[in-house]
Amino acid sequence: MSVARPITGPSKAAELDRRQVFLERTIREAGVIASRGFADVRDNGFSLKGPQDFLTETDGAVEAFLRDAFAASCADDGFLGEEGGGAISPWLWVVDPIDGTANFARGIPHYCISIALVVDGVTELGAILNPELGDLYCARRGGGTTCNGQPVRAAATASFASASVELGWSNRIPNARYLQALAAILERGANVRRGSSGALALAYVAAGHSDGYAEIHMNAWDCLAGLLMVTEAGGVVDDFLARGGLEAGGPVFAAAPGIADELRRSLASDLFGTERRDGVLPAG
Repeated sequence: MSVARPITGPSKAAELDRRQVFLERTIREAGVIASRGFADVRDNGFSLKGPQDFLTETDGAVEAFLRDAFAASCADDGFLGEEGGGAISPWLWVVDPIDGTANFARGIPHYCISIALVVDGVTELGAILNPELGDLYCARRGGGTTCNGQPVRAAATASFASASVELGWSNRIPNARYLQALAAILERGANVRRGSSGALALAYVAAGHSDGYAEIHMNAWDCLAGLLMVTEAGGVVDDFLARGGLEAGGPVFAAAPGIADELRRSLASDLFGTERRDGVLPAG
């Protein structure tokens, strides 16, 4: 794999401009492949890699298309995909070809393609596409977040009793910890839901459709694009990359600013298994 050369100053901005245009075009093209696969799986069924672990040919097909496209247009950049892996490099595309595979496999049109560009340890670009709805969320560091070209903002919700948040789930984590977190949030009056696509959940926090999202462990390809979107939309997130998330994954927290502290208090000792510090989950 080629290693990206250091790029700084005006050259870096120009390179990001070019990649941003390419990213938005290419994720749309990948969405066509995903939609074809979605129709096929809906008609012909799916298989399982393990309990609640769904396997479709579309994951591999979308990732292969994206890997080839980025190699052709951004030859010096690295590529880290959920299906095929990759190596860390200074300019790195981090890709989840289908996030929400359980929904995808069962014919539910709540899934997405998620792509982030990480440059020298900082997420610079992010794009999340729901191919079935045609919704394309995009963010650039310092440039805000959009959905289909229109700016979006995190919700202005100020009362936790009026909030609606999502909790992610993983079979790698004991169910009891999620049930405790769920109970803690409900006791404080908020509504809790689970849509089975962490990337879309983060995009929805950025767009104000949800007030928060948390999960005890996510991989980088699931969350980097969405975390950038929440940040650029005025939301609150923890620093996933500073905790080694690119290599090993880790906990994810994102919220509208008005309910962020209360959501942290709900999660401090339950979902994340951390000791309370005055009842607050340590910020990232």
